[in-house]
Amino acid sequence: MRMDLTVQQLRVVVAVHDAGSFTAAAEALLQAQSSLSRCVLQVERRLGVALFERTTRRLEPTAEGREFVAISRATIATFDANLRHFSGFLDGQRGRVRVATLPSLAAILLPAVVSAYQKDHPDVRLSIEDALATEVLERVRAGVVDFAVTVVSAAEPIDDLEVTPVATDRFCCVFPPDHAFAQVEEVAWAQLAGEAFIAFDRTTSIRQHLDRAFAESGSRPRNAIEARNISAVAGLVAAGLGVSAVPGLVLPLTRFAGLSHRPLGAPRTERRIAVVRVPHRPLSPAATAFRTAITDASRQGVTLPPETAWLTSRKR
Repeated sequence: MRMDLTVQQLRVVVAVHDAGSFTAAAEALLQAQSSLSRCVLQVERRLGVALFERTTRRLEPTAEGREFVAISRATIATFDANLRHFSGFLDGQRGRVRVATLPSLAAILLPAVVSAYQKDHPDVRLSIEDALATEVLERVRAGVVDFAVTVVSAAEPIDDLEVTPVATDRFCCVFPPDHAFAQVEEVAWAQLAGEAFIAFDRTTSIRQHLDRAFAESGSRPRNAIEARNISAVAGLVAAGLGVSAVPGLVLPLTRFAGLSHRPLGAPRTERRIAVVRVPHRPLSPAATAFRTAITDASRQGVTLPPETAWLTSRKR
């Protein structure tokens, strides 16, 4: 049996119950007594039971009435809470935001932005999902995340996506403090040809940039060891097994190894970091606010590590 009742009808029943009479309930709700009486009668007819015993002095709830009032209270509370949540969603104060990114960006670029965002949006559930570069773009295209913060290059086929550059970081050579490179201001890529080199494996976005830089310089070092994890590369360099090259945002992740670094020049190689999203897929207000927090980070005074810089927001 269907019992189509409105939330307003439930409110009236609860108000009448709490007031103990139609007259008192009408005064509380600023409605006509006759209107409330008709409303309660309509509810009783649809339920097929009497909710109140009507006496000359006071309305007394029946057993069915007490049970229905309890259910009505719970329903009204849930409805009101959901409306408040939706109102918060509309103004960007509630909801969930999912962002895909690279591990180094999740660890170094985003924390200060996230901290500032959460101060203004404490009830938004924020999920930062780190993955390899190819996986990051797959998640964006599949709609698993709202958008991504990742490294992009002209060599990648991303014409189907909206790209907003936000920062760049420059590649640097990392080496033990007692290495000869510590005596120079800048290291040329060609100088690495005479060094044992700790390379990132081919699944990483860093390796793709390194291969292009070495091709442009016309030289290539001897890859002594390959590793995928930044910590592993730093540890191998610290052990004196070779030098390596990492982008600026990765440098803070190598500090534990006590390495020194110098910027790499000739050719100067930088990564372009951008917010990437599917252009025709709308963002929620909360996601839009977080995207803006990233693109406006430079104006908000969010600092970056050496060899890294914010860009003026622009779309590609």
